[in-house]
Amino acid sequence: MNSDIRYKMGKISYINASPVFYGLDHGLLPDWLEMIAEPPAVLNRLIKNNEIILSPVSAAFYAMHHGDFLLVPDLSISCNGKVMSVILMSKYPLEQLNKKNIVFTEESATAASFFKMIFSMKNIKPNLTTCAVKHINDIKENVDAALIIGDAALTQPWDTIYQYKIDLGDLWYSMTKLPFVFAVWVVRKSFAENNPDIVKKIIDLLNNSKEQGYINIEKIIEKGALKLDLDITYVKKYYDHLFCDLDDKKIKALAMFFKFLYEEKILDNRPEIKIFS
Repeated sequence: MNSDIRYKMGKISYINASPVFYGLDHGLLPDWLEMIAEPPAVLNRLIKNNEIILSPVSAAFYAMHHGDFLLVPDLSISCNGKVMSVILMSKYPLEQLNKKNIVFTEESATAASFFKMIFSMKNIKPNLTTCAVKHINDIKENVDAALIIGDAALTQPWDTIYQYKIDLGDLWYSMTKLPFVFAVWVVRKSFAENNPDIVKKIIDLLNNSKEQGYINIEKIIEKGALKLDLDITYVKKYYDHLFCDLDDKKIKALAMFFKFLYEEKILDNRPEIKIFS
């Protein structure tokens, strides 16, 4: 390893990825690797611009740019049913949102693509806008529904404004009986082809870090509850719904999601799923 070179890797700033990064946050991070902590939408931009070499990204971002990246094996942020942190809060049932005002958080690519797909399938044509949605006060009175993700979905009292909560994980499972993959880890294809040994070292570090994370999951739950000022039982329930692996069933679910996005013309072409090996 050339000690003069320092590689940059993305890190999701939400608590959902804490198990993967636990070991790296507690002594495993080598001097030659730097972690850049940002929301998924920012990490998408950084790796697209070649400012980082490997990162978790939105699943939809990978689908849009699949020719430039390879999936990192056995890493994702996914659920098998309810997820709690990716929600459409609404004054109306889903089927009654035609011509209604809907705000999407600017931090989401996957969830935004998902609900555009759902609206297309159901022939619902809302008035869509995008803005920062981190606090309940970010939502104007004329907004009929809001897509909220991450820590904001867990911490803000959205049910004081909205009667209906549509959990993306629940909705997908009711359609497919499959898990839903929100984020995947990717490496720039050009970097991986020229530096396979370095990529392998980083993947080994991530796997060791994730293993330590699940060994110390109670500490992660306590820290998450403290960070978000939430009841520890609620945060434990949240982590019980989350998975950080990428098994065959989740790859099948990814492929189905991409197929739907292509069929509903959210994507211009149908992505190929290619994994670094």
